[in-house]
Amino acid sequence: MEISLARDLMSDKEWAFFVRFILTARTPNGRKPANHCLVLDGVFWIARTGAPCRDLPEEFGKWLSVYRQFRCWMLAGLREEIMDALNQSGAVPHALQMIDSSVIRAHYQAAGAKRGTPRQGFGRSRGGFTTKIHLLVNAHGLPMRTEITPGQTSDHLGFDLVMADNLPSPSVQLADRGYDTDSIRAKMEKRDVLPVIPMRKSRKKRIGMDRSLCRLRNLVERRFNKLKNARRVATRYHKTAESFLGFVDITSIRLWRCHFST
Repeated sequence: MEISLARDLMSDKEWAFFVRFILTARTPNGRKPANHCLVLDGVFWIARTGAPCRDLPEEFGKWLSVYRQFRCWMLAGLREEIMDALNQSGAVPHALQMIDSSVIRAHYQAAGAKRGTPRQGFGRSRGGFTTKIHLLVNAHGLPMRTEITPGQTSDHLGFDLVMADNLPSPSVQLADRGYDTDSIRAKMEKRDVLPVIPMRKSRKKRIGMDRSLCRLRNLVERRFNKLKNARRVATRYHKTAESFLGFVDITSIRLWRCHFST
């Protein structure tokens, strides 16, 4: 157990990054945790192992307190605030961006949330009961925006979800054939963005493409592999979209920290 816990404990530099956001987050009134750092360590442990919250080791405190605090942070918009700060920091070039999606299998116990499964990002596809993660990354393959939809949602419908106006605008946008639509190409051209998208076989009007740039798109696929190292991302156990997306984003934010440290 000591080895497992050591892999999730934050360094002083990593905690110094998170503390400025956590202490200023507007959370509902209630008893605040005595040790925010330990709570966040517990969240990272759950994300990596995929273990039920009830199995959280006692070293992190009471599991219910950790989970409730995590929910408060997510509902208070903590993940959006941190991601926006990282994207606007200018620490990583944003001229080249990539977009892609990946289908995540959902555990059968994840069903049953209020407001119905479609509103919580559940759907039916070839993989069964699934959720689809839409991911936008920069030239270093670091996540800029994540969103979720039901698993059967087509890629081009998720394009507008991650291409937000408050993000740095790219000069070149890489994507796969799933985004080869006239509407997406028109939106990119309107923003003075060069689309590098392979053509669908059914496209009548042929469009040229820089194949050397297209090869760089493997960065977004490799980033999905990194995200899925966290078992809470690789399989969805959460009933609500906010909780699942919260674990996706908190894992994405830690990938930024790992990139800066190396």
